[in-house]
Amino acid sequence: MLDSYALLERLCNTPGIPGFEDEVREVIAEIVKPFADAMRVDALGNLIVTRRGRSPFRLMLDAHMDEIGFMVQYIDEQGFIRFTPMGGWDPRLLLSHLLTILTRDRQRVEGVIGTVPPHILKPGDREKVVQVEEMFLDVGATSRQEVAEMGVRVGDPIVIHYPFRRIGKDTVMGKALDDRAGCAVMIKTLEALQGADVDATIYAAFVVSEERGLIGARTAAFQIEPDMAIALEGTVGADMPGVPAPRQPTGLGKGPAITVADGGFIVPRRMVQALEGTAEREGIPYQIKVPPYGGTDASAIHQSRGGVFSGVVSVPCRYIHSPLSTCRLSDFDNTWKLLAAFCKAATTVK
Repeated sequence: MLDSYALLERLCNTPGIPGFEDEVREVIAEIVKPFADAMRVDALGNLIVTRRGRSPFRLMLDAHMDEIGFMVQYIDEQGFIRFTPMGGWDPRLLLSHLLTILTRDRQRVEGVIGTVPPHILKPGDREKVVQVEEMFLDVGATSRQEVAEMGVRVGDPIVIHYPFRRIGKDTVMGKALDDRAGCAVMIKTLEALQGADVDATIYAAFVVSEERGLIGARTAAFQIEPDMAIALEGTVGADMPGVPAPRQPTGLGKGPAITVADGGFIVPRRMVQALEGTAEREGIPYQIKVPPYGGTDASAIHQSRGGVFSGVVSVPCRYIHSPLSTCRLSDFDNTWKLLAAFCKAATTVK
């Protein structure tokens, strides 16, 4: 059986910003191969894994492989690198962080986001938020030519990378839990269904470019033509000081989050009740996610073709869209257990 910590560690430590998911897709394909009846990669780079059931009923599972990151935009004469964001970054979080450039030959070039020391700042400037377009990456070069000799070129992807680790007894920390947590949930679900009696034919879509507009999910759903779909996410856990309870979408340690509504999708009540009922039958703790902001691939999937009966289940994660986020292993395990149980009964929901 796949170890949850080791699986999350491997997926989170693998880079893959929107449009550059090749490495993480290769890792997922290697891990999931024993659980697949068929696998294919489509024109955009989505990995679609098929697990055949007894009926032609098509259940699509979705999680996005991409993480937010950056791209090399310009290299100046002194060897400093300007970069542009790929996905939604808060510039307050970025100064002085370690970045890793992934060159065309898959070499790693590390650098630090430069910052002006407070000693030489004007008093008013200390209160200002430095915007991404004002930032630069220092890779230790002294010229544009030296940067080129490192293999770095305009258009290369960049990630913030701190190694995955455990903190506390049940908590892990790393980059890209949005949405490598969802990818890992799908992998563990496929593993759990090995040898199980399942009516639905399951299409597990590990998709590209969610962070740039739900691109992969939209095309994957068009191809699969699902009768039903579940999107898996690493979602906003905000149970922390300074956030009032009504503004906390989810909290850690309370189990998987079942979405009722978000910024792009209102989940059909029958789907919410089916997921709740599955959790209650299985004795799995769960929580309801209501706040109408944010969005997932389900926003695109449910509008595919003539419409798809869809839902969203998420692993609560604190500090998503930042250099490091956290989640509870118990929440993660309860999420894949809920999904596996739902898959076994999916054909009875409609």
